[in-house]
Amino acid sequence: MKQEMLINVSQPEECRIAIMEDGVLEELYVERTSQDNLVGNIYKGRIVNIEPSIQAAFVDFGVGRNGFLHISDVEPQYYRQGGLDPDKAFDVEPPPRGGAAPGRSGEADDADDRARTATKRKPRLGDRPRVKPPIQDVLRRGDEVLVQVIKEGFGTKGPTLSTYISIPGRYLVLMPPLGRVGISKKIDDEHDRRILRDIMLDLKPPKGVGFVVRTAGTERTKSEMARDMTYLLRLWKSIVRRMRKYSAPIDIYQESDMIIRTIRDMFTEDVGRILIDEPAAYERAREFLELVMPKYVSRLQLYEGKEPLFHRYGLEEEIGKMYQRKVPRKGGGSIVIDQTEALVAIDVNSGSFRTEKSAEENAYQMNLIAAKEIARQLRLRDLGGVIVNDFIDMRREKYRRGVEKALHDAMKRDRARTKILRTSPFGLIEMTRQRIRPSLRKSIFRDCPTCTGTGMVKTAESMAIEVMRTLQLSATRGDVTRLNITVHDEVATWINNRKRREITQFEDATHIQLHVDGKDGVSPEHFVLEAWDTTGRAIRFP
Repeated sequence: MKQEMLINVSQPEECRIAIMEDGVLEELYVERTSQDNLVGNIYKGRIVNIEPSIQAAFVDFGVGRNGFLHISDVEPQYYRQGGLDPDKAFDVEPPPRGGAAPGRSGEADDADDRARTATKRKPRLGDRPRVKPPIQDVLRRGDEVLVQVIKEGFGTKGPTLSTYISIPGRYLVLMPPLGRVGISKKIDDEHDRRILRDIMLDLKPPKGVGFVVRTAGTERTKSEMARDMTYLLRLWKSIVRRMRKYSAPIDIYQESDMIIRTIRDMFTEDVGRILIDEPAAYERAREFLELVMPKYVSRLQLYEGKEPLFHRYGLEEEIGKMYQRKVPRKGGGSIVIDQTEALVAIDVNSGSFRTEKSAEENAYQMNLIAAKEIARQLRLRDLGGVIVNDFIDMRREKYRRGVEKALHDAMKRDRARTKILRTSPFGLIEMTRQRIRPSLRKSIFRDCPTCTGTGMVKTAESMAIEVMRTLQLSATRGDVTRLNITVHDEVATWINNRKRREITQFEDATHIQLHVDGKDGVSPEHFVLEAWDTTGRAIRFP
């Protein structure tokens, strides 16, 4: 499996990173300087409002929009002290002599998962249910809190915040609330887990913080892990110093730029080459690799070709297809992706796809191909929320389970958290995918000002009928003597030609002088009505 990471920053306003696998685009990340990118940043904020009805607080953290903090994202230390006490919180104590810091090893999610997930354990028989106190008993208006942005704001909603801080390194994730050593759940080999656990205990992490070993930490040496731990501890101490020095609201820590983030989180030994088409970005990436992964520096190259990097690898055409509603498949068939405000609907069509086997086998083979493509498109388009997949109907239970497994396997490489349900009685597979920021389509496009995002406008006939109804309404006022209607050219032509008899009858019956004016370059639904009375004074209609 040959992987390449292509980084395009030739335009200063935009950075694009493509990950290719055997010549196929598998992942795409786009970031623009004009768009806020707050996820991962840490702030010292102040509570400005408490909403007991939704068990949430709104936090001013200095970016212009208040953040949303739910009680489930409030770390237990706030239960004890009520608000942030910089003198008592977040101390990192040195490890005791002769042994590792107190605590036990355990499982935790990967870097993208929140620390609260990592600290949960399965309930045991006889355990009392863990009930969080009401948020109004934990926080007060004016309290200071240390928060991290875990989800970008959407529309009028502000960013989602958490007090469970996590800072990813190359091989480890620093999670202060965890207070122990954890291993990523994605590392499922028990032998690897045992080796990593022993390495972490030998490193004797200090009391007061927790660490989770990332999947990239597999087969790493003790010295590599120690270097990453030292870096994260130094960073955390600087965060604590800044937190204690400044009052809220203030930014405490900002995530690295997208190039460093992507190399840190996505680079593996399978990536044979990293190509960057801009010298300054190349130097930044080189410095990072020399610091964190010096033996892989040789895989970083500066692209100096005359043809733009993404054109050279045929990616521009592939990216253009990502914005289309219909995704055709080689050999026939397609998937159709419709994104609504509440969910994403994906329909699998067989089209001309045929095999020499039965119709049931045809459907099964097409669904297997579609499952892989659906997982790829979800990653590329960064679609999140509730997703409903309408596969081609299959009667055999064996085939249904096979498609479910294919979808599960294809989603394994996705860094976003997903949950996939069994096939419903209607043949639908429902799933959810973690939504961290708006989809790529919503980041690049805006709603059409003509159709307001619906994709449809009224026909000329519909607008003409609406105009005639408005004329009838205007005639109910006895003081109207003159009317002027401005509509789209096509609508004006329809009225003047198809509605000429009705207009003549209207003028004869009401003694109102009517003029219909067509205007080019306006929306097909453009409609302006102006009216005057006997004195020449303009009349306003509601």
